[in-house]
Amino acid sequence: MKRKVKVTLGIKMKVACALSLLLLSIAFFYWQNNSIVITSYTYKSVLLPESFDGLKIVQVSDLHNKSFGKHQEKLLLKIMDLEPDVIFVTGDLIDSNRINVDTAMEFINQAVNIADVYYVTGNHEKWSGIYLQLKTELYKAGVIILDNEQVLFERDGESIVIAGIMDPDFTMVENIWKEQLKVFSDNRENKFYILLSHRPEYFDTYVEDGFDLVFSGHAHGGQFRFPFPNGLYAPGQGFFPKLTAGIHKSDNTTLIISRGLGNSKIPLRLFNRPELIQVTMQYEK
Repeated sequence: MKRKVKVTLGIKMKVACALSLLLLSIAFFYWQNNSIVITSYTYKSVLLPESFDGLKIVQVSDLHNKSFGKHQEKLLLKIMDLEPDVIFVTGDLIDSNRINVDTAMEFINQAVNIADVYYVTGNHEKWSGIYLQLKTELYKAGVIILDNEQVLFERDGESIVIAGIMDPDFTMVENIWKEQLKVFSDNRENKFYILLSHRPEYFDTYVEDGFDLVFSGHAHGGQFRFPFPNGLYAPGQGFFPKLTAGIHKSDNTTLIISRGLGNSKIPLRLFNRPELIQVTMQYEK
């Protein structure tokens, strides 16, 4: 009888441990995929006009229709606390596997009240088949859409250039996409040049064309960052990618890569929490 009781208690303990482990795993993965981390950088350059010293940029990338709280309030509060002067959205605002323009615009319609929003497309805008609809809504909201365009950004009598290139999937021909980048670089007129481009894997091209500062996303931080320092896999780079997050420098070009906020075909992140990036610009004498 005693043996039967011991066996029963042993089974119950194992079941309790298994359930506890399951609940802890669920809580951990929820936290990993829903708790936003802020990464801050200071970018210094002698080429930056002095009036842009202290400019605060927040980068939002790869939202993929993800919601952070009711009406995106958790995401928006994080951005508000950073007090940005401008917000850069670097593609994949929507997800082609679960298209929801309303969710994307719920974020955008409130973000434009925090700061001017500059936007470039990602591959999912192309794959969705409804980019024209999204673009119309973005225009209505007052977003500055950079579809192979550049604009002057003026501050206290000085100016820099902010350019944006559409994702290469919109052209379907890589050489045409690279030619558009060259058009930008050939017409820079000695201005400090910021480029918004969804794809980090073209870093060598950005360096070749002489852009000063580039903001990208797309790689989702390599999705699973442990035990792989740069992640396990990134679209456009394959397994064991090199350009998935952080700040990278070559010659006179600096590339900042956001790990992004949402997920797409791979629904989970591991040691790779959703990320907002804040960059403070600093004029270096």
